[in-house]
Amino acid sequence: MHTMTRTLIAVFVLAAAIAPLQGSQTGAAADRAAVQQAATDYIDGLYLADATLIERSVHPQLQKRGFWRDNATAPWGPQETMTYDQLVNLAKTWNAKKTRDTTIKKVEVYDVADLTASAKVTAMWGIDYMHLAKYDGKWKIINILWQAHPK
Repeated sequence: MHTMTRTLIAVFVLAAAIAPLQGSQTGAAADRAAVQQAATDYIDGLYLADATLIERSVHPQLQKRGFWRDNATAPWGPQETMTYDQLVNLAKTWNAKKTRDTTIKKVEVYDVADLTASAKVTAMWGIDYMHLAKYDGKWKIINILWQAHPK
């Protein structure tokens, strides 16, 4: 077989092998960006008192549980489970007067699989660990475990 022909065949085989990998990396990058956006919408929904951002990023079956204390020396107390509807209503009022410190804002995406993901949000109120799932092609927050900032 001619050297040029072998080279062309090798190039085509390599291109055929790489093409699916590039597509999956592009899909993975898009999913990671969508998970980042869902977590950002969640924090912005509360900071901006914009319930539409919560509606866009949170699944209606949300379960949010966590721990709060009145000050750094007070004992920790478990909170009631917050539902989607309670979170939507909270977003409408929590910072409606724009008086809360919204400078603390960090989103970290930990892991993204085909249909599930995990992320961490650090905000004024504390730390939220999130589970997200892909529903009808959209990433939604389905579980949140949170706590106020540690000492």
